[in-house]
Amino acid sequence: MVQRFEIGPRMSQVAVHNGTVYLAGQVADDATQDAAGQTRQVLATIDALLERAGTHKGQILMAQIFLPDMADFAAMNSAWDAWVIPGHTPPRATVRALLAKPEWKIEIVVTAAQA
Repeated sequence: MVQRFEIGPRMSQVAVHNGTVYLAGQVADDATQDAAGQTRQVLATIDALLERAGTHKGQILMAQIFLPDMADFAAMNSAWDAWVIPGHTPPRATVRALLAKPEWKIEIVVTAAQA
């Protein structure tokens, strides 16, 4: 059985199957902020979605980070490093990619195990 949360007409924000939680790409609600601010927003959204699915950031199996401008890499890492749990940092890939809206400075996709 697949559970879905935050279901919209185009996509769901979360799907859970066999104890694995899949999040859609998360972007900032307030795109007027800089890369660090947008990263903090996205990570807070990820926390909330993982909690809704019965898990937490310590259970993240993989993170994929998309940045349109690699000049924002250090700012993103600063917010990321403050957020992750030491000793529980997940595998991660960060790539340069154009995002759907030019004002978005970051998009993050995570997969996690249910707690």
